[in-house]
Amino acid sequence: MSLDLQPAAASHDPLASELLQSVVDVARAIFGAQASSVFLLEEEAGELVFQAVSGRGQDFLIGRRFPAGRGIAGWVAVSGEPMVVDDLTAHSSFDRSLAESTEYVPDALMAAPLIHDGRVLGVLEVLDPAEQARSSLPELDLLSLFARQAATALRFAVRQQLVMEEDDLGLPSRRRAEATRLLSELGSLLG
Repeated sequence: MSLDLQPAAASHDPLASELLQSVVDVARAIFGAQASSVFLLEEEAGELVFQAVSGRGQDFLIGRRFPAGRGIAGWVAVSGEPMVVDDLTAHSSFDRSLAESTEYVPDALMAAPLIHDGRVLGVLEVLDPAEQARSSLPELDLLSLFARQAATALRFAVRQQLVMEEDDLGLPSRRRAEATRLLSELGSLLG
């Protein structure tokens, strides 16, 4: 079974979309941020795609694309390393024109890669987190752990969708029962 984690797969899967929205909502709440977003990396196109947004921009950014190497989210996707920037006006990786195109220019941000099996799937970004969350190594570690959990859950959600699609093609009900059990266990862990 091929596990397609491209943005198209996540955007057409209601479970993956709901999961990603939950991730950005929780990240925004944890860090007292003005906004939070998840970008998925579309490797073939070399782009990051907004897949979920909480707060500023949530009504119009989903599906918006930009080059994967551009801005801080692009740097995080390329490097695979998390980053916290307290003053974006003084940071060379910050792409102000890109931020202006989203109709929200933050003063500070935190970003962590969504990594699974050593592969960067995308980026979790938190914009204008509360003062106490900035420049704190424990807070960056927390964001990185949360991003790792999100990547694992996303991979599971997409795998679940593929299992269900195969089951609809007449595969044994044993696989459906196993997928339903795994989904229930994930729900218990996340909720």
